[in-house]
Amino acid sequence: MKSRPPPYSIGLLSVWQRLSGQMPPLPVDPCGIPVMASRVDTLSGPSAFGKALLEGIAAARRRIFISALYLENDEAGREILDAIHAAKDARPELETVLFVDWHRAQRGLIGKGHSQGNIALYKAKARETGREIPIYGVPVQKSELMGVLHLKGMVIDDDVFYSGASINNVYLQWKGNYRLDRYHRIHSPKLADSMTRLMSDVLRGNPAVCPVDAPKTPATVELRGKITGFRRLLGAARYQFKREGLTPGHVYITPLLGIGARRNELNAAIVRLIRQAERRLLLFTPYFNLPGPILREVARKIRAGCHVVIVIGDKSANDFYIPPDQPFKAIGAIPYLYEANLRRFCETHQSAMDRGQLDVLLWRHDANTFHVKGLLVDENYLLLTGHNLNPRAWRLDLENGLLIHDPQKLLAAQNQAEFRRITEHAKRLSRYNEIETVDAYPPPVQRLIRRIARVRIDRLLNQIL
Repeated sequence: MKSRPPPYSIGLLSVWQRLSGQMPPLPVDPCGIPVMASRVDTLSGPSAFGKALLEGIAAARRRIFISALYLENDEAGREILDAIHAAKDARPELETVLFVDWHRAQRGLIGKGHSQGNIALYKAKARETGREIPIYGVPVQKSELMGVLHLKGMVIDDDVFYSGASINNVYLQWKGNYRLDRYHRIHSPKLADSMTRLMSDVLRGNPAVCPVDAPKTPATVELRGKITGFRRLLGAARYQFKREGLTPGHVYITPLLGIGARRNELNAAIVRLIRQAERRLLLFTPYFNLPGPILREVARKIRAGCHVVIVIGDKSANDFYIPPDQPFKAIGAIPYLYEANLRRFCETHQSAMDRGQLDVLLWRHDANTFHVKGLLVDENYLLLTGHNLNPRAWRLDLENGLLIHDPQKLLAAQNQAEFRRITEHAKRLSRYNEIETVDAYPPPVQRLIRRIARVRIDRLLNQIL
């Protein structure tokens, strides 16, 4: 019978100590890009990420390739776009290309009224400068509801800036409030080349992918046939790189791509990572709405005696949360649906929580929001990803991730520091009934959730939200 970690003791540091115990490396063949561990840098937060990004853009000599869900028409978005134009002014030979989601670029923020969207900024900047810095809209599906570009990564020369964050005020903490994510800078020419090649060859080269800063852009209906073919192409696409063995002082990094529920390389890696966890599994997710395959594998790990730690945002740290003193809109029910999922999960696994074998850490900090995602398995494998670990990411969106294998534990100190920062404003749940029930919700939320339950569409909503 497997020995279990010692019982939970007070303080979040003890959770980390149980996560980072010494254990033999898993027998996995080398399969990635070797990168010196000293060239992997975990940045300390959203402000540090924004500062490093601006410094990287200013110093760029050869290329700037950015892929994000959106670059917002706000102060932070305009600052980044202005910085790219300034870099191009200084070095006309600099190759600069941006990719954003086609649908998201053409609307404003949900619940904020009608808007031309970010496309207005892109077009105005192109007119103002008369310079070609192409910004491409990527239509992953024919409607935003059924799938978006969730491909992350910003390549500046030979540096890869990787985060689940998009580009706007809250993600870069431009005005005080922030949306917490994870932030890494990796210096690797081979990784940067691989990620640039996919953006250039698979995205930019496809007829469904159109510039959104051009004076005239086609309507989505005109692209329908091209989008169908494009999604089929994305399903077969992979990052191209030479697989090499590991050498002392290095970790190796495997870039992964995924779209759709079948033959999804990233989804398969997530399931495989959870299955391989022997002693400790750390899972970050902003929305507790785990896909069936992940939920089942996590339950198996708990039954097998593996110590599982889940770090998740409180409902008030969800970007759709509406405080009770503000006018309610239907979109504001989403955080409560996720909380109901979490309560059921904790009730099912209460005995594991009592034993200290399952730790659920709930994050909340003032009016800030939580957008952290990824995995840490047995201190051997680290998954950096924009994948929210929810059914939408699992089935609909174009996702990617960087799988880091670190058998020499070279990144252990960085991982520990990152865990401490993320959980600084988190508390451990002791019992499932610490989570509110529907009866405790504001009356408009109660009415809507009960109506949803009556018509039984909550499962459908969980699949697309």
